[in-house]
Amino acid sequence: MAKTTIIMVLIAVFFVTSAIAAGKQSSKFGGVQIGAITYSFRSMPDQSLPVILNYAVQSGLSSVELMGSAVEQFAGIPQSSDSKILAQWRTSVSMDKFGEIRKMFNDRGVKIDILKLGSHNWTDGEIDFAFRACKTLGARGITMEVSEEAAKRMAPFAEKHKLYVIFHNHGQPGDPKFSFDKVLAYGPMLMLNLDAGHYYGATGKDPCELIERLHNRIASIHIKDKTGPKAADPNKNMQFGKGETPVVEVLQLIQKNKWHITCDVELEYSIPEGSDAVKEVAECVEYCRAALVPKKKIKRTT
Repeated sequence: MAKTTIIMVLIAVFFVTSAIAAGKQSSKFGGVQIGAITYSFRSMPDQSLPVILNYAVQSGLSSVELMGSAVEQFAGIPQSSDSKILAQWRTSVSMDKFGEIRKMFNDRGVKIDILKLGSHNWTDGEIDFAFRACKTLGARGITMEVSEEAAKRMAPFAEKHKLYVIFHNHGQPGDPKFSFDKVLAYGPMLMLNLDAGHYYGATGKDPCELIERLHNRIASIHIKDKTGPKAADPNKNMQFGKGETPVVEVLQLIQKNKWHITCDVELEYSIPEGSDAVKEVAECVEYCRAALVPKKKIKRTT
């Protein structure tokens, strides 16, 4: 090998090693961005924002849906249950701390993709605050629970701030009267955070069919494995590969079509003895990686 080539290889190794040491690994596999909602780390002992960032890095993540409670705590929200006190803080707080958060995450190579913050029951000023925080953090939008009431209230704010409101589902699709289309019809800046596991667990339907139809209105998907409604132990969270949700098929569908849909792990199954949330999220990320950049075929166990 020529001396110049050896030097170039050594330089490349140095930069890769440095990036890994700095926590700047990539969790984008085969063109699909894999992340996690930081709710996945709720069982860990320290819930301060810098430590949550450490958990994300240790899990191999380069993208997160960030829970707003830790963000607000870092920014100094009063420890009060008085809604008027909280509203006063939200409508007057500087964005300086939120800028610090963005830099802190960027320096570790973790993108704040989405911010889970806000409610359609907040005051107008508080909703504006949620969007200002979202923009300062560099996120695409804010997430909250899906409902027509929330869609009607939030649509004008989303258009005003030119950021998405991204609606998350639990078991609502199991109700025959529920319709994602009705929710999305309230405005063009309304998107879905489709929880594929909850969708399958509540309906028994293949989420791939819904994703095919609504892919241009889906910003992100929560990835989890669950049993279906007709299973012996119905609608139960399972370790990846041990449930009935077509997790691999969902990931490969997005990969095949090159849709810009982030896939976020949400850890909800019981953590095995001797493990913890960081280790389990890392296992889930590896499961997704193997589905998108396979070295060997994944076998589903039932």
